Amino acid sequence: MLTELINAGYWPEILTNTAAITLVISSMFTSAMTVAFGLGGGVIMLALLVNFLPVAVVIPVHAVIQMGSNTSRAVLMRKHIVWPIFIYFFLGALVGAVIGGQFVVALPERVLLGILGLFILYITWGPKPKNLKLGKIGYMVGGAFTTFATMFIGATGPLAMALLPRKELEKQQVSGTHGSLLVVQHGLKIIIFGFLGFAFKAWILFLICMIVAGFIGTYSGRAILQRIPSKYFQTGITIILTIMAVRMLYTAAMAFL
Repeated sequence: MLTELINAGYWPEILTNTAAITLVISSMFTSAMTVAFGLGGGVIMLALLVNFLPVAVVIPVHAVIQMGSNTSRAVLMRKHIVWPIFIYFFLGALVGAVIGGQFVVALPERVLLGILGLFILYITWGPKPKNLKLGKIGYMVGGAFTTFATMFIGATGPLAMALLPRKELEKQQVSGTHGSLLVVQHGLKIIIFGFLGFAFKAWILFLICMIVAGFIGTYSGRAILQRIPSKYFQTGITIILTIMAVRMLYTAAMAFL
């Protein structure tokens, strides 16, 4: 049955067995990390994908993986979602996705690779986005801006988190609402890339494996990661992300020469 599906074109030919196994295992790890330590799993998965896949397919593939992860969180915590924030964010996100889709296809791969490298370096070493105080218009503008940005850099979870009034909300409200905002971003991104002609069919089996592994990591990996001292864990992740980002920037720079 599995062989028939692969032969029918539901598995990408460019994906090696080594890359597939590494990424599926990493999906469990990064999902567990997000649950145990907060934000960060999406950025690490983005960096890993860039090292195994052509940059042109990274953003749409990453969108489906993150869509699966955040949908489960949003569904489980749907009673805690602050719907007014969701609605205004969604309206702005529609605009940002449409505009972003017009630009992303026009950028050469080396430019996209450079953008991703710089973004990962910023998230790793730069100042973290601060908690903003926004009204209705602010959520719409924030939705438009972060969704426009996610068409190019993929993992905009930290930017979306900055839009939420975390001091005024309960933890469950923050987590549930944040998950719902990322569902909007990644969902719109999938739709836009579908219209742009990305062949999601060829990635179906791989994406199912990634999403299932993510669910397993979310529910079973948290206890393991929490036994690791947070200080040393975060230091190790910072070093790994920095090396990956520098490698992306070097590759992008060489492509211009």
